Amino acid sequence: MLYTEFAGEKISAMGFGMMRLPVVDGVEANIDEEAATAMVDYALENGINYFDTAWGYHDGNSELLAGRALSRHPRESYYLATKFPGYNTDNFGKHEEIFAKQLEKLQTDYVDFYLMHNLYEGNVDYYLNSEKYGTVEYFIEQKKAGKIAHLGFSCHAGFDSFKRYLDRYGEHMEFCQIQHNYMDWGFQDSRAKIEYLQECGIGVIIMEPLRGGGLVDLEPGQVAKLEELRPGKSPVDWALRYVMHTPGLITVLSGMSSPEQMRENVKIFDDDSALTSSQTDALLALGEQKAAAVGVPCTACHYCTSYCPMELEIPDLLHLYNEQLSREKGGFIAPMTVAAMDEDKRPSACIGCGACAAVCPQQIPIPETLAKFAELVE
Repeated sequence: MLYTEFAGEKISAMGFGMMRLPVVDGVEANIDEEAATAMVDYALENGINYFDTAWGYHDGNSELLAGRALSRHPRESYYLATKFPGYNTDNFGKHEEIFAKQLEKLQTDYVDFYLMHNLYEGNVDYYLNSEKYGTVEYFIEQKKAGKIAHLGFSCHAGFDSFKRYLDRYGEHMEFCQIQHNYMDWGFQDSRAKIEYLQECGIGVIIMEPLRGGGLVDLEPGQVAKLEELRPGKSPVDWALRYVMHTPGLITVLSGMSSPEQMRENVKIFDDDSALTSSQTDALLALGEQKAAAVGVPCTACHYCTSYCPMELEIPDLLHLYNEQLSREKGGFIAPMTVAAMDEDKRPSACIGCGACAAVCPQQIPIPETLAKFAELVE
């Protein structure tokens, strides 16, 4: 197992993301405890020492499983990460009781890595509202009290909200967990976030390196191209090897749901070899190809916004539409972001006048697309 150095500690370059544990009869809340516990044991035996869970994973049962499985091992043998559930704004103001319950569920006196969960446009103002909620300030105090070793945040926000949060709390944040892979380098602009984190001296934890499995099932022609460059290497190997050398990396989280997936990933992270520049270029080109294959070819020229009587941020809406289509099961990012918008800025606010489509260089049928997007997410 490869390791990184962070704050004087040795962290496995691959972490066990406990969001997609094996379940019984396809029921998300019903974790297959025997199989999941065996995977935890295998992970520890093979050098994985970072375990990532959260309040909401598996309908609240992931933290319980993590507590039962990991407490059977010496506490100093692993690093445990969990998160304040800020994705639900009803939880703001309840941070003290939630944190106490998390320590109980995890069967521990402290958390190694604690995150403000899922910073995005719908909750950034809640996180920043120290007078009404004081959520971040509370966890800063918990770190001082020794209940938290390292404090950070996870982020699905656009760059502006991401930067707003860091401008306010960056001096207290040691790490950031972001969605990063060879498709999202450009598609979700993970490049800009990683570069800014480097400027701030903040460590990087990577989630969604396989984009929920979407980078595993490639077209035959895409597989053949990669095979020419690195014979015998799977799409999983390509995707994980791309992110394992990210600047400032602490760990790459993989949400493994079977022993087979874990064995394959452990084998990949036993090998420190990096992609060449030409191999990386080919992979990024594939990411652009996959991004272009979904949705509509918006280039964010903003011609449309100049003619929209509703003053909609059409390029942003089309980007979210593409994001929704890029995931086999839809995903949560687009619905979550749209729900955070004022009603008169959502895709359903489009009146269908067609002024935008008339000036679109890409000839996108914008009103029809926004109507379809509204049906998908609203």
